Amino acid sequence: MLEVETPRDLARYAGEALGASGWFTVTQEQVDRFAALTGDHHWVHVDTERAKAEMPGGVTIAHGFFVLSLIPQLAKDIFQIRKRGKGLNYGLNRLRFTAPAPVGSRLRLRQRLLAAESAHGGTLFTFENTFDIEGRERPALVAEMLLLIFD
Repeated sequence: MLEVETPRDLARYAGEALGASGWFTVTQEQVDRFAALTGDHHWVHVDTERAKAEMPGGVTIAHGFFVLSLIPQLAKDIFQIRKRGKGLNYGLNRLRFTAPAPVGSRLRLRQRLLAAESAHGGTLFTFENTFDIEGRERPALVAEMLLLIFD
């Protein structure tokens, strides 16, 4: 894990890979809870019986936005800023769901710090986030995300 004192210290890593998180196992319970929160009850996510007959591998798949929502949790494995103020999600420049994440699969987050610049009294970071699926060539998603972190 990369540990730095301040957001400005993290900015020195612009252009570099920061590392990878530990593996996270996707469960049906998590997918069902996400469906309940978002109202997205499409059968490919929640109907395990139908998935057995109609889905590749016979299992449901995680919502793409569920996978995306794992960034804050898994990024804690990759870097830590010891002295920092609030952090604000500033949006996405690009997001692609490149492969389904089946229930039961293991995912990990890899982050690269693409850029860092002073903005709005803090540092605006641009991260490339890639979610690997264990044992598969294609990642579940790739997202270029902006995060504004204050000192």
